[in-house]
Amino acid sequence: MDLEAQIQLLIDNAPRDGITPNLISAISPALRAIAQKLRYSQYYILQSSEGNWVVTTLSNRTNPGLEKRVVYAFPTIQDVSLISTAGLDPQMLTKIVPATHILFQLVALEPVDSIVFLETPGQTTHTFEVRRSELEKLVQQRLRKMRSPKHIPPDIA
Repeated sequence: MDLEAQIQLLIDNAPRDGITPNLISAISPALRAIAQKLRYSQYYILQSSEGNWVVTTLSNRTNPGLEKRVVYAFPTIQDVSLISTAGLDPQMLTKIVPATHILFQLVALEPVDSIVFLETPGQTTHTFEVRRSELEKLVQQRLRKMRSPKHIPPDIA
């Protein structure tokens, strides 16, 4: 599925609250810009049987007190076993998720610091990390542009 179709699917599946579809449209350039840097258009995400994404806490080797919480995104279903034994747990499921949807979810995943995309099947050395804080900055920039005065139609009155 190409990126435009992924964005449209996000919009189509958004709550019809008069706000969310417009917000997704507004931030779609940020989602698209990051997704274009990824090697694949969709990735496998490890989930609990309740549908929650599996979060892994990583410790800094030189400073063990420094931790970050990540979700791994795998290029193939076989790659899940490279990182996690959780993939062998019958309570765990793998779900294929479009790249833009993963990025959109990252904005809402409060306890998660990053999504780590594995980019080469069979290897853990080639990754692309998307930090939640960086994605939030891009999203905020897009929302500010959406609210800027130049987007107000001249015939609004």
